[in-house]
Amino acid sequence: MTDREKLPPVGVAEQLRPGLQRVLAPNATPMTYWGTNTYILGENDVVVIDPGPDDPAHLNALLRALDGRRVAHILVTHSHIDHSGLCTALTQKTGAPVAGFGDSEAGRSDIMIALLAEGMKHGGEGVDHRYQPDVCLDDGAKINGPWGEITAIHTPGHMANHLCFAWGGDLFTGDHIMGWSTSLISPPDGDLTAFMQSCRKLQDIPAVRYFPGHGAAVTQPEERLAWLMAHRKDREAQILSALGQGLLTVPALTESIYSDLAPGLLPAAQRNVFAHLIDLCQRHVVLTAPNLGFDAKFQINDAAEEAVTGM
Repeated sequence: MTDREKLPPVGVAEQLRPGLQRVLAPNATPMTYWGTNTYILGENDVVVIDPGPDDPAHLNALLRALDGRRVAHILVTHSHIDHSGLCTALTQKTGAPVAGFGDSEAGRSDIMIALLAEGMKHGGEGVDHRYQPDVCLDDGAKINGPWGEITAIHTPGHMANHLCFAWGGDLFTGDHIMGWSTSLISPPDGDLTAFMQSCRKLQDIPAVRYFPGHGAAVTQPEERLAWLMAHRKDREAQILSALGQGLLTVPALTESIYSDLAPGLLPAAQRNVFAHLIDLCQRHVVLTAPNLGFDAKFQINDAAEEAVTGM
């Protein structure tokens, strides 16, 4: 954590700009950084973005911050339990409907649907399988009220049902873009091909700041977005370089690339590498034996390389 990102007080409403408050949930972990940021937009009638984990202490903190104000909508960026887990309890207390892209199955690409059908298991990153929004928001859907206009932007990648929300020149980016870390892409819920497409989409949406689901606001959004895309390209280059040695499995590739990673983070890194391999296979840059799956072996597609280089 840098000096610019000193831990905010947990459970206390902080004013980030006029009409915007943040309440930090008490769920700090290596995967959630200082915890989940729950945002409150508006003055009297308000909108809550990402109610956070199903934690009575966080619910009570949110109710104190709301201080009797009417909650018109509960918006969810995506259905990981650290973002959507409190939806039911907050709805029961406020009567506000939950709005998001769709349930935890919504928005998946054909390749991820196929992997699931073949028996691939979820990565264990806390998918909220009970999550079902009362209102499904399509890409570009707008929510208007005293708080202004909020636009939903479908940004699959970290999760297929991921939304960002544009409001007042700023963008609430959930786990798609954060300042403290790159986004975890864990198939079959995460999809690197979709993630890169979503990043390119956001390049065309100007924003003053990004307010992420974890960590401090990103004050140079264009730079951060460009860096994240370049980072993925660099990771792809590392994978292709390692595959230059011949057939390799996901664990072997991960160990060669993440040589200094803490053991507890290795499973997540393996899913991240697999996400890249799925994308490379889809683009016919890499071949898999026997079939595409986490336990397969992967190699460079020499024919594709020759076609690109003219060799």
